[in-house]
Amino acid sequence: MALVTLVAAVVATQVADVPLRDPDGVAGRRLAGVVGLVLGLVVLDVAVRAWRRTETKRPSLAAMRAVRRERWHWHRGVAVASALISFYVSYLAYRNIKSMVPLLRPDDLFDRELADFDRVLFAGHDPAALLHSLLGAGVQTQLLSLVYLFYLAFVPISLALALVYSRSLQGGLFFTTALSINWPLGAASYLLLPALGPIYATPAEFAGLPTSGASVLQSLLLDQRIEFLTDPAVAGTAQSIAAFASLHVSMLFTAAVAAHLLGLVRYVRIALWVLVAVSAVSTIYLGWHYVVDDIAGVAIALAALAIARALTGFDLTATRQRRA
Repeated sequence: MALVTLVAAVVATQVADVPLRDPDGVAGRRLAGVVGLVLGLVVLDVAVRAWRRTETKRPSLAAMRAVRRERWHWHRGVAVASALISFYVSYLAYRNIKSMVPLLRPDDLFDRELADFDRVLFAGHDPAALLHSLLGAGVQTQLLSLVYLFYLAFVPISLALALVYSRSLQGGLFFTTALSINWPLGAASYLLLPALGPIYATPAEFAGLPTSGASVLQSLLLDQRIEFLTDPAVAGTAQSIAAFASLHVSMLFTAAVAAHLLGLVRYVRIALWVLVAVSAVSTIYLGWHYVVDDIAGVAIALAALAIARALTGFDLTATRQRRA
């Protein structure tokens, strides 16, 4: 998946006559951060397992070495490392394709059509306006902003936890593959129906919301888009605005469904579904997405899970039997 997505990014940047770049340190700082997190979790995993085995306050180095040899042999380490690198290569490629959308389809924006479709779904009403009227503005805005921004931490944390603590390595690789497939599918959806999102298409509708972390990010992304479109060839510039489909919803929905397939405990599964629901509300309330964007995000998640199962050969039957 990493190679396929990277090839697509190279083609997109070549057609747009813009060099492939590493926006926001995806292949550097972000990858290094999640590698450090995984290494820390591996050490914790070894220490806890050795502690349980020896039943002492402080497990011996010999016990920890024994656990490390049994659980973290070299080929498991290679598999986890390759999964991490592949995920971030896919993410890097996705960010480049996303950045090229306004260059590859410069005269196409479908915000009006997407907004009209939303009004059809809500009997002529604007869903964001309905949420503003229902929920109000104030501390609610701040809470929804925090939930929305939590996604930025959720993806690398969930990736690291799955690769280190899954009951089987195959389960962790299935989850990583499913998340990775969201990137090319999402990039394809941006090219299919380019759109900015309600906050950029009709900013007056969100002017009554107080300043929040999400609104600060929205302003930053708009400045970056303007800078990028002024001179796309400038090194380091990129743009990250795209509405259809919602990768925010697709990634979280993928994680929630995968939690069931991997047999995670009930409270984790419930928490993930709550996160999906509140995050979907936040995308509409804060103006990032149209409702149809979130619906498309669910479709992308289901497709990613199905493709990942086919590619990894993940055995759902065996997982259900172990859980039973």
